Amino acid sequence: MEFMNKDIKVLVVDDSAFMRKVITDILNEDKRVSVIGTAKNGLEAVSKSKELMPDVITLDVEMPVMDGLNCLKELVNIGQFPVVMLSSVTSEGTEATIRALEDGAVDFITKPVNLFDISSIDKKKEIIEKVIVASKTKNMRGTKTDISFENKATKTKKITKQKTSINRVELEYIVAIGTSTGGPKALQSVIPFLPEDIPAAVLIVQHMPPGFTKSLAGRLDGMSAISVKEAEEGDILRPGQAYIAPGDFHMLFKKSNNDIIISLDQSASVSGHRPSVDKMMTSLSETGQKNIIGVIMTGMGSDGTNGLLKLKKDNNAYVIGQDEQSCVVYGMPRAAHNKGAVDEQVPLKAITNSILKYMGV
Repeated sequence: MEFMNKDIKVLVVDDSAFMRKVITDILNEDKRVSVIGTAKNGLEAVSKSKELMPDVITLDVEMPVMDGLNCLKELVNIGQFPVVMLSSVTSEGTEATIRALEDGAVDFITKPVNLFDISSIDKKKEIIEKVIVASKTKNMRGTKTDISFENKATKTKKITKQKTSINRVELEYIVAIGTSTGGPKALQSVIPFLPEDIPAAVLIVQHMPPGFTKSLAGRLDGMSAISVKEAEEGDILRPGQAYIAPGDFHMLFKKSNNDIIISLDQSASVSGHRPSVDKMMTSLSETGQKNIIGVIMTGMGSDGTNGLLKLKKDNNAYVIGQDEQSCVVYGMPRAAHNKGAVDEQVPLKAITNSILKYMGV
């Protein structure tokens, strides 16, 4: 772990007494964490959060009286409590979770189909690690993405959303983005501001389990001038199109004539990640493609550093890193910067303009 804390105080919120007990027991097993209270609905959670002042709140999405999404909005307004959502893997659950991440939740934990599996070793580790990371994240209070701020991708293009004529633009550039904790919300400050006629394909690895990347793609597509989709086997990179690596699959590439084709792969995870940013960047470097822009954004760990170094060495790629102040977790950008893989560090809301400036758009 990157972070250590001997007393992280947690409020556990879930309408299920069973889940409250299990999550409490799991967190209390770790010497760095202590559960200081529980709540059975969102209304009670808001009240207890003010009373107990926890360092982190775990928050169920589906609850009576006040559900997780409405509770989250109240907690974000208070502005002091990092929130980790507990989500089901149903289609409704994944959509609600993406909305929660947009509204300010730091991260999420999926509930297994068989709830008794929540006590598995892997799930216990995930719960503890995500709570500890959340305790050290920056509070992004009141930071709903403002998609009206001035950017070279004009508001008119976003509103008209004419996505039928992009084939007239040649593929001149590839933008490869890697992100993790805080990424779903951060991507909203980048992707919606890329113009529809951008001469680039955009590749995205966001650390997420299966199902959630499709919901993320749908949400971004609905607010963007370019098209955004979950990548599929055999997709050919096209300008004005963004491809998000599906959860549990590496996104790789092969060259065929003048086309670059996506290949999905379930080989071993890299540094605990599948999809892996390193895997995507390394595979992209092996295509021999030039005019590549790498972007490394908020997230814990160092995934992406090795791949970016290879892209710079073999493909003369230009790399943009998100700066520390605007990151929820300044881990992945820090690692890449410290290894010399980053050409410029900029605030989150300047990333799109840095991409476009490098292209001369």
